Amino acid sequence: MSLAALQAEHLHSYAVRLLSTEGVEVARSQEQQARAGAAARERRRSARSADNEQKASTRRIGATDSKTRARLVDGAERLMLDKGYASVSSRRVAREAGLKPQLVHYYFRTMDDLFLAVLRRRAEESLDRYAHALASDRPLRALWEVTTDPRGAVFTMEFAALANHRKAIRAEIAAYAERVRQMQLDGLARVLDGAGISAEVCPPVVALQAITGITQVIALEEALGIRTGHDETLAFVERHIEQLEEGAAA
Repeated sequence: MSLAALQAEHLHSYAVRLLSTEGVEVARSQEQQARAGAAARERRRSARSADNEQKASTRRIGATDSKTRARLVDGAERLMLDKGYASVSSRRVAREAGLKPQLVHYYFRTMDDLFLAVLRRRAEESLDRYAHALASDRPLRALWEVTTDPRGAVFTMEFAALANHRKAIRAEIAAYAERVRQMQLDGLARVLDGAGISAEVCPPVVALQAITGITQVIALEEALGIRTGHDETLAFVERHIEQLEEGAAA
């Protein structure tokens, strides 16, 4: 091979190695740029998300004592009682209340906030009803009448179902339930003690579980169209309530 040919081959080999090295470097550079770009986009996305969350948490919310807000809470409660919690949406609540859908999110940041408003109002009303019942001349009868309110039982079951999917609501229900339970137990313990029935013979908590359990099962069955045994069960409980209160009054 001539000297010129050797030189040409050497130059060609050098050029190939040079291009290969540059190609690797270019590829690396492009990959690094792509990664940097992806990271930058992720930072921007996270910043936008955080900004949106901050705006949602700080945006103006309508007054809690507004009549419009109360109408929305009324509408959500009616939907829950008549059609179940799954039927509650911003559009349906607004339609039920005769208002624009945008107002739902003006007064409530999320649908959970609306559910909590319904729960809190209803729970406070229940606490007042139980307090009045237990302060009456016939507390056990009054307690039974409050507990057997069919709409109250349906409301309790709907929120129990909703709580399976929403932790915040579950915690709120538990807090109110404990307050109601203690109030009921205190009143029931006084009635049983006045009738001469000791806690060893009939623990108040067991009697309360029986009362609330009966009412909830009856409400559930009536929702399914089942009526067998309901009248007999209610009559049985009411007879014993009468006997207990007569014993306490004697």
